[in-house]
Amino acid sequence: MIHIITTGGTIEGFDYTEKENAELEKDKVLIREFLQSANISFPYIIEKVFAKDSRFITDEDRKFLLERIKTSNAQNILITHGTFTMEDTAAFLGKLNLSKTIVLVGSFILETKPKTDAPFNLGFAISALQLIKPDVYIAMNGKVFHWKNVTKNLYTNKFISKNKK
Repeated sequence: MIHIITTGGTIEGFDYTEKENAELEKDKVLIREFLQSANISFPYIIEKVFAKDSRFITDEDRKFLLERIKTSNAQNILITHGTFTMEDTAAFLGKLNLSKTIVLVGSFILETKPKTDAPFNLGFAISALQLIKPDVYIAMNGKVFHWKNVTKNLYTNKFISKNKK
């Protein structure tokens, strides 16, 4: 079983382009619809723990997320997350040696926009989650990064390995 935990971000409909304070554009997370249309054959549950622009995620939020992970019966955890602080949350969780496979995923382009990377990133992250060993990772744009070796390149808007800046 895969436990999908949602926290907000562009992948869930937050649009940061024209708003000083990001707002949830719609109250509906399309992850369930994506999984249904993909005709997946594994069991999953989706749990919304909060819906925030990741720039405003606090350590208290991360502790709440941690409790949901610890109490989950699933070994495989997928976390949808905004890209602004995704690596911070990955490091927070990675330092705890949770003995679960945890993958954080998001998107750079709103899932309602043309050329969105949301469905690809989500599908890729789910595949990676089932193939990698227990630890914490970020899966974005066709690559998987260990929590200790990832950073966001603000010029290219892509995640890269820290040792390849």
